[in-house]
Amino acid sequence: MELKENERIDNLEYKNLKIIQNKEGFCFGIDSVLISDFAKEVKDNSVGADLGTGTGIIGILLSAKAKIKKIYGIEVQKDVADMARRSVELNGLENKFEVLNINIKNIGEKIERESLDFVVTNPPYKKLDTGKVNENECKYISRHECSANLEDFISTSKYLLKDKGTLYMIHRPERLADLIELMRKYKMEPKKIRFVYSMVNKDASLVLIKAVKNARQFLKIEKPLIIYDENGEYTDEIYKIYNKERKS
Repeated sequence: MELKENERIDNLEYKNLKIIQNKEGFCFGIDSVLISDFAKEVKDNSVGADLGTGTGIIGILLSAKAKIKKIYGIEVQKDVADMARRSVELNGLENKFEVLNINIKNIGEKIERESLDFVVTNPPYKKLDTGKVNENECKYISRHECSANLEDFISTSKYLLKDKGTLYMIHRPERLADLIELMRKYKMEPKKIRFVYSMVNKDASLVLIKAVKNARQFLKIEKPLIIYDENGEYTDEIYKIYNKERKS
């Protein structure tokens, strides 16, 4: 496959999957890997969407981790959506993963209301007026709520999901109050939360949250997910998520 300027193919080291990334743009991090693993419990033959799919990393991994029927990757940036499509082709997932170049706020033009079983998303973490402003445009859109904000991601999830459909999201702990407030506003009841820590003695750096549309109130806080052990090595659980074995 022919690559464009500044592009490279990275091996995901999981079931021979690969992904195309632009080294000048926004490259995926461990948060995308964690949310794809968090959402792998989706039912067999379910249909869902990845809002803000970026390079397509979540949909590609989820296609291998779960027996989904189809996932739509929604990406507002034209060049990034094109890169995701080529990664889908690179992995032979055309019959399972469709990338749509559209703003999530216009999703009704492409996907029918209340037609999906699940939504997964790793949305921009930063509010529009925060963070560095000297980033390139691709990185800025990926990190900041400039094309859609947190409320847009949650309201769009409600629009897309069937009754009792499931939303899986990863975000920053400092936005947790906003997350819960907005989810309840749109009848997306938080059901499961798991905090992610870089090391056991550090503050939480990420939060994984599962919400179910029109569900009853009952929230479970799962045990912490620790990324690194005291030696700076991945913990056993992270090795398992990456489908690797710890080196002896």
